Amino acid sequence: MSRSQDGAGEQATGKVIEQRGLWLDEMEVGTVYRHAPGRTITEADNTWFTAVTMNTQALHLDAAFAAGEPFGQRLVNSMFTLATLIGLSVSQLTQGTIVGNLGFSEVAFPKPLFHGDTLYAETTILDKRESKSRPGQGIVTLEHIGRNQYGDVVAKAVRQTMVFTSDHAEREAAGRAESAG
Repeated sequence: MSRSQDGAGEQATGKVIEQRGLWLDEMEVGTVYRHAPGRTITEADNTWFTAVTMNTQALHLDAAFAAGEPFGQRLVNSMFTLATLIGLSVSQLTQGTIVGNLGFSEVAFPKPLFHGDTLYAETTILDKRESKSRPGQGIVTLEHIGRNQYGDVVAKAVRQTMVFTSDHAEREAAGRAESAG
């Protein structure tokens, strides 16, 4: 299926704008993106994620146990925090333009996230380059920072991802037009 999932855009009579992330050539090193909206994390979110990933850490599940630990309450699973931090960036940066994630480094959780906290995300483009072996694709290095509603940094990660260039998009559109004609 093409990037326009249901083909509805092809039948529209007016101007059509398809929501997508950025192509490699649209990304500028040093640019900071503040993603909206934030995401308020619920007890159900944390319990579900912890259960589905089989992480039975009592700090996530057992309120009585967690009450006796240094933070005095259950912590949001850090992998849920990381996944949500990255997820908050998708619509603005990589929706429909990503080839795949290549890896993560410098992952840190300086402060905990608790039930009821809201996670806000921002991303800085640290580096980008065209792929030497994959025409129409390039590698981008992104730094993601997650803050709670008080502005405290609760998560940080550097991610390398492969994204398409706008040339790739033009070739793909030309190929679709040719096969339709």
